[in-house]
Amino acid sequence: MTQRERYEQNTERLLEPIIRDNGLELVDVEYVKEGGSWYLRAYIDKEGGVTIDDCELVSRALSDLLDQEDFIEDAYILEISSPGLGRPLKKDKDFDRSIGREVELRLYRAVDRQKEFKGILTDYDGGKVTLTMEDGTERVFEKKEIALIRLAFDF
Repeated sequence: MTQRERYEQNTERLLEPIIRDNGLELVDVEYVKEGGSWYLRAYIDKEGGVTIDDCELVSRALSDLLDQEDFIEDAYILEISSPGLGRPLKKDKDFDRSIGREVELRLYRAVDRQKEFKGILTDYDGGKVTLTMEDGTERVFEKKEIALIRLAFDF
């Protein structure tokens, strides 16, 4: 396990009671370096969407716990936010909740000279993702071959 993965896992552990006690859902935690700064980000959600007050509540509670545990060696910026409209599907529950919805999928390597696909998520078994394409055909993708899969949105 990498240092980044340990930081993310420890942060998830600290977040679990905060999330549970406030009727929220933890979507994802990431520890990334952008523009020379480290960011510890937690994405939260709830039915009807999260508010700024939800983000502030989680941020304050988590910040206190992070100060107590002090397991992150680098200086970092803590951010708590909504996953947004184009939220990626990462966990089994994300896939299960999205069955029947339109998704966009990007592969690491092209299949039939194509890396991007859009269709209805019709099945997920933990290792394989099945999409029904616009023409009615089904395509099955190995999860390990998927660089990104997220809910599709049209404006």
